[in-house]
Amino acid sequence: MARIGKSGLVHLDTHIVCWLYEGRSELLTPLALQAIESGLLQVSPVVQLELAYLHEIGRISREGSYVLDTLAKDIGLSVADVSLAQVMKMAGTLTWTRDPFDRMIVAHAMVSDVALVSKDRLIRKHCDRAIW
Repeated sequence: MARIGKSGLVHLDTHIVCWLYEGRSELLTPLALQAIESGLLQVSPVVQLELAYLHEIGRISREGSYVLDTLAKDIGLSVADVSLAQVMKMAGTLTWTRDPFDRMIVAHAMVSDVALVSKDRLIRKHCDRAIW
C-alpha cells in the first residue's frame, strides 16, 4: 500500500479531482480521504489536459482550468512541475494500459516519487504508489 512520501505531496487522478470539485467526498474511501486531508495536493499537468478533453466531449460541464482554479482556492491544489521528457520516458514503459492519460499521470507520480489517489483498479493493480 502506498504511503505519503517525505515531501507530503499527494497527486490526484482526474476522477478524484472531479469528485472533489463536485463536493462528492462521500465517494472516497477513508484512506483516500485521509491522504487528501493530510497531504500537499497536486495534479499532473496531464490532468489539466484530460479535464479539457472531458469538457470538450461534454463529460464535465466546466472547463478544466475553472475546476483547477476553484480547487486551488478551496483546498490548495496546485499543478505539479516536472520534466516532460522524464514523464514520457517513464510512460513509455507502462505497457499495462492503452490509456495515454493514465500512463502519463502514473508516470508523473512515479518520476516524482509521490502517492497517487486513484479509484482506477488497473492503476491500483500496477502502481505501488496508488492509494484508494
